[in-house]
Amino acid sequence: VQLQASGGGLVQTGGSLRLSCQGSGRAFSVYQVGWFRQAPGKEREFVAGISWNGGRTDYADSVKGRFTISRDNAKNTVYLQMNSLAPEDTAVYYCAARPGGDPLRVGRYNHWGKGTQVTVSS
Repeated sequence: VQLQASGGGLVQTGGSLRLSCQGSGRAFSVYQVGWFRQAPGKEREFVAGISWNGGRTDYADSVKGRFTISRDNAKNTVYLQMNSLAPEDTAVYYCAARPGGDPLRVGRYNHWGKGTQVTVSS
């Protein structure tokens, strides 16, 4: 499975962006997908995750109520809708995928895409 994240950019505080994670291969539709982010000088952190059929989702406390993860398996794409963005959301955002049904925010993800930069200006 190969992943490509896109949709990042520069936005003002309070604005919105929608990130997309395009997956290749039929297996993508049965993989869990997670969004992670890494800000300068900080460790990579879990942001949101979704099960293969969209039946389970999980969010980091810092984004709960502002971000929404969804997927369209017909398009092999997972989305991260980000609203009410704040400067502390500035980071490189990565999507990752793995098979199985582990809790979304823990464990190792096997496949990673290149990140997309999100910058929120104050």
